[in-house]
Amino acid sequence: MADSRKDVERYLAAVKTIVDGRNPERDRGSIMVTLEGTVAAVLVYVMGGDHRKAAAMLNEALVQGVEERIALAGRRRAKGKDG
Repeated sequence: MADSRKDVERYLAAVKTIVDGRNPERDRGSIMVTLEGTVAAVLVYVMGGDHRKAAAMLNEALVQGVEERIALAGRRRAKGKDG
């Protein structure tokens, strides 16, 4: 299986774990708290426990990457509706 396909499976598994049966609209706040904690924990972990590096990674790379993925998904969705 290609690495990109494995990544998609990981994304979906992470979403299921983070949402954990909660209603995405009604429980949005608590889901976002779980997501924030998860992102913070992963950043600190992959940066070897260095909180300053984790914060820098969030600000310098992660935010931009997330914004780009959201924009790409929006373009794909719009293209699917038009085409």
